[in-house]
Amino acid sequence: MTRALRTARLGAILTFVLAGVMCGTYTVRIPALTDKLGMSEAEVGIVLLAWGLGALVTMQAMRGIMGRVGSRGVLGVSAPLCAGTLALVAFAWSVPVLVVASVVFGMAFGAVDVAMSAQGSAVERRAGRPLLSGMHAGWCVGAISAGLLGTAAIAAGLSLTAHILLIALISLPASMVLSRFYLNDRIRTAEAGTRQRLPGVVYLLGAITFGAFMVEGVVADWNGLYLRDALNAPEALAALGYPIFEGGMLLGRLSGDRLRLRFGAPGLIAFSGLATAATYGAVILVASPVAAVAGMLFVGIAVAMISPMALSLAGTASATPGPAIAQTGAMGYAGLLLGPVLVGFLSGATSLRLAMVTAVVLGVLIAVAARFLPRSRTAGIEPADERVPIAA
Repeated sequence: MTRALRTARLGAILTFVLAGVMCGTYTVRIPALTDKLGMSEAEVGIVLLAWGLGALVTMQAMRGIMGRVGSRGVLGVSAPLCAGTLALVAFAWSVPVLVVASVVFGMAFGAVDVAMSAQGSAVERRAGRPLLSGMHAGWCVGAISAGLLGTAAIAAGLSLTAHILLIALISLPASMVLSRFYLNDRIRTAEAGTRQRLPGVVYLLGAITFGAFMVEGVVADWNGLYLRDALNAPEALAALGYPIFEGGMLLGRLSGDRLRLRFGAPGLIAFSGLATAATYGAVILVASPVAAVAGMLFVGIAVAMISPMALSLAGTASATPGPAIAQTGAMGYAGLLLGPVLVGFLSGATSLRLAMVTAVVLGVLIAVAARFLPRSRTAGIEPADERVPIAA
């Protein structure tokens, strides 16, 4: 690996970390925002939906932009905007203002999310070996760091506004420095216009990402409530479920690239889907809250590699990885939004324990869908065509 490629890989990893910190900071301070603005549960749901829809709209729009501008160009604009719009959240003085701030933050973040995966795919293609799972581990590091920083800020008596603004002010120059690390993956304008139709496998990969993100959304939004209400776990113990799940995700993604080289992406996605179903099924069946919380580590390990591998395969499915990753990512975020809503509807109609079986079913469906992915003797990564990117 050349020095330029190592630098680009580091830049991509750090971008994932930075994105995890910014998004995680927004998430961990939702309770404080709720108290500050006196929001009801319905209003919190509207705020979170506004953020998710903003991200989803931008992701879908990125399909037409990425091929022409490239991930480096998109990140150069969207990452600083993400930091700037996070600062808007800090100064929201009413629920309507927070909804607007959440929409624009979500839109900026959606562009960052697509572009950093596309940049990781460009590095991966140039290197000719799996790297994207390890880059996604950076997201877990950032999200965990955001939680720890939020805890430290609360313990230090730092106000909500000061905490979020501090993260935004640090993230802004950091994003500008990282923009110098990226590979130029913009394709020639004449070629960009001829590569709009995506192969069918991209939509299959989008469906797999939809399922994986749906599982992650169910765990993030409902697992704590399930542990507390269905298993009678103390509040402090129930709160440990999601951090332990994220820790499992980190472990899984750190090992994902090596496992992919050994077993191949389709087989590993199928195994991960079945493992997700089995581990979450065990969490639902056990009566002990301690055992259920411990089981979340294995759920995180099981589901961690699915979305990075699906995004990586989407990046190699066509000559223009940006639009393919944008489409796959947009479908994935739809699952992230729909999953918690579906569980809420099912829990109202039946019970929360029965509704959580949704995650088990999704794991099985992911495994089935993986059987239709093209098989390859390689890890699914082919060296990039050096004639396509424009030299920096």
